[in-house]
Amino acid sequence: QVPLVESGGGLVQAGGSLRLSCAASGRTLTDYAMAWFRQAPGKERDRDFVAGINRSGSFADYADSVKGRFTISRDNAKNTVYLQMNSLKPEDTATYRCAAGFTTASNWQGDYHYWGQGTQVTVSS
Repeated sequence: QVPLVESGGGLVQAGGSLRLSCAASGRTLTDYAMAWFRQAPGKERDRDFVAGINRSGSFADYADSVKGRFTISRDNAKNTVYLQMNSLKPEDTATYRCAAGFTTASNWQGDYHYWGQGTQVTVSS
């Protein structure tokens, strides 16, 4: 098991910014590729890929809808992965969940074995 805990969500106006964090306790994240997915309200089974990053942090990939606005990064010394979200839009409203797996920057949720509970992001217009 890899216990993942997200934080940093909240309510923000359109155009604003938030930084999400995903931390693991008791396990190192350096063994895993990491990603952020999001689930819109009422769609608990549909997890949309947001961004993914490889083990070293040298490669990242993004969904087209967030390219140029979101940045994924990781600090392996702190065992933490981040998602910097700028220029937020109301359609970014969702529960954001981090995930750990072995396939670099995969956009398929089936490639990820461990999931956090999520942090809510609400963007008002």
